[in-house]
Amino acid sequence: MPSLIDLRRRIRSVRNTQQVTKAMKMVSAAKLRRAQDRVLAARPYAAMYRELRARVAAAVAGDERLASHPLLVSRPEQRILLVFLTADRGLAGAFNTNLIRAAQTFIQQHADQQVELVTIGRKGRDFFRKRKAPIVAEYTGFSQRFQYADAAAVARFLIERYERAETDAVYLLYNEFKSLISARLTVTRILPVEPAQTVRPPDYIFEQPAIELLAGLLPRYVEIAVYQALLESVAAEHAARMTAMDQATKNAGEMIARLTLFMNRVRQASITKEIIEVVSGAEALE
Repeated sequence: MPSLIDLRRRIRSVRNTQQVTKAMKMVSAAKLRRAQDRVLAARPYAAMYRELRARVAAAVAGDERLASHPLLVSRPEQRILLVFLTADRGLAGAFNTNLIRAAQTFIQQHADQQVELVTIGRKGRDFFRKRKAPIVAEYTGFSQRFQYADAAAVARFLIERYERAETDAVYLLYNEFKSLISARLTVTRILPVEPAQTVRPPDYIFEQPAIELLAGLLPRYVEIAVYQALLESVAAEHAARMTAMDQATKNAGEMIARLTLFMNRVRQASITKEIIEVVSGAEALE
């Protein structure tokens, strides 16, 4: 049976851990609020941009030059590039584990093709680097702070590889933020850009040829897709860490209660034993 000193030390250690997890929960809550605001502000813009691209593409649907655009050329998917978004840190529940498992499943499903990785986040990079996976590019630090220019740099790298025919398709794998306790694993193809499916082309008048306008919109479309994925992933990460730290704080409180109860029982048993020894000694003296 552990001594009272050992139990007090353990309770003190658990209480210190509880203070740390509580502080981390508060920090994640503050970061989640900002990340959630950015996600909600970016979603309407991304949706409007997709609609604009679709309308412009519909206006030039009969143009033969449309099929020859490098970002619209579709090739057999023999070389696939998977852009894989994880966190830079742990302590976020199953956030990183689910993403890594989904990436492994994706690779297994495309075992007949050559799958290369672009890792965003240390956790995914470290996992696949240890397993000697083909990583063509890696980015870190986006979980803490990133701007649109960072997403644009990643998108330009993906576009250059696709235009040089070094890859036949580019997929994004990330956690889409749904709510505080819910995130959805999302796999979406961003290259080649899928042609717009519009029944009737819009009656617009363009100041410049629509084909030139579309050529300028397509790279920005890829940039926005990467930027939106980063926003969703960061918000989902902070939500997962906040939930995990909240649960850890509750578990620490329950452990402190159990240890305190056990310590009181040990102390009561020790006091009872001492009383019995005193009474027995007094009776022996009589």
